[in-house]
Amino acid sequence: MPPYIELLSLTDIGCNDEIPESANTIEGNALIKANFVKENYGYECFADDTGLEVAALNNEPGVYSARYAGPENNAESNMNKLLVNLENKSNRNARFKTVIALTLKEGHQLFTGICEGEITKEKRGADGFGYDPIFQPKGFDKTFAEMTLEQKSEIGHRGKAVRLLIEFF
Repeated sequence: MPPYIELLSLTDIGCNDEIPESANTIEGNALIKANFVKENYGYECFADDTGLEVAALNNEPGVYSARYAGPENNAESNMNKLLVNLENKSNRNARFKTVIALTLKEGHQLFTGICEGEITKEKRGADGFGYDPIFQPKGFDKTFAEMTLEQKSEIGHRGKAVRLLIEFF
């Protein structure tokens, strides 16, 4: 990042609010979060949202990835529901999508990172979080949960979106 940019966390600016995620798209939720900080705290801001899109399920869970099995945001329940919903499906293609929304004085920019892959039939690996134990990126024989953080960051959706944001600056 250029030296004239100072990164502040929500804690740094005194934001302890539960920021709503009420949009029906990943892009919309990223914008809601970035605009919330800009409108309520006066800072230009970047915020992200991420979802897992499964082709055979009409891109579910998508924007509802964190609460797919219910509002408690339980990763195990979410994975179990997804595996059950895919039991009789031969197409297990999926993709992780991260969108970073950057709000500036003159408007906003969106940066999208996508990682294509497929949903495995069983959980594998102990690292990562969310759907990582059942997502195997295209061209690899490991799930995200079996990869190191460095490997995942290099090929993953968040890393791709962050690199686009950095290139913008």
